[in-house]
Amino acid sequence: MSCEYCAKEAVYKCSVCGRLMCGEHIKLRTVCPSCVSKKSLNYSINKVTSEEEKKEIRGMVKRFWGEPQQLTFDKDLPAAELPAYVTKSENNIIGFVSYAEMEDAFLIVALGVLPKYQGVGVGRSLVEKVEVEAKKLRKNRLLVATSNDDLPALAFYQSLGFQIYEVKTGVIVEKHGGVLKGVGGLPIRDELRLRKPV
Repeated sequence: MSCEYCAKEAVYKCSVCGRLMCGEHIKLRTVCPSCVSKKSLNYSINKVTSEEEKKEIRGMVKRFWGEPQQLTFDKDLPAAELPAYVTKSENNIIGFVSYAEMEDAFLIVALGVLPKYQGVGVGRSLVEKVEVEAKKLRKNRLLVATSNDDLPALAFYQSLGFQIYEVKTGVIVEKHGGVLKGVGGLPIRDELRLRKPV
C-alpha cells in the first residue's frame, strides 16, 4: 500500500476520506465527530507463536519505521523478536504490538496497524492485551515512547490513559546523525516518554 501522493509506504489513513498516506503528507487538522466515520471490523488477537507471524511483523516494522531496531528508553530493541500479539482479520495479520518486560513495568516497543484498518479499535485492543499481561505478572505500569512529531500516536496513547512524564531531547537526532522529516513535515528530534499505572 503506497501513499496516494507519492511512492512511499502508506502508514496513515485520512479519517475523513480514507486515502492512505505517508507521514509527510498527512495534515493535522481539527475534525468534528460527524466527519470521523466509525466502522466495525471482525478481528482476533493472539500471542505470536510462529516464525511466519514473526516474519509478517518484521515486514510491518520495516514498513512503519524503516529499520528492525527500535531505540526506546535508552534500549536498542529488536521489535519483531520480542514477545508480541498480532491482530488478524480474515486470517491476515493487520496489526501487532511488541513489548519488553522490565523490572516493574512492560515497555511497549512497537505498535503498528495497517492504514486500511486504523480507526476501528485495533490499536486500543492490542494495548489492552499488553495491559492484561502486565497485570498478570504484577507489573506496576506500562511505558511507551514516541517521537515529538508523531502527534497521532501521542493523542492515541493519552486517550488510553498514558501521561507524558519525560522528554529526552535530541536522542533521535543523535541516532540518525541529523534531523529527519516526520509527520506533516515536522522535524523529528526528541523522544517523549509516557507511562500508565496498571
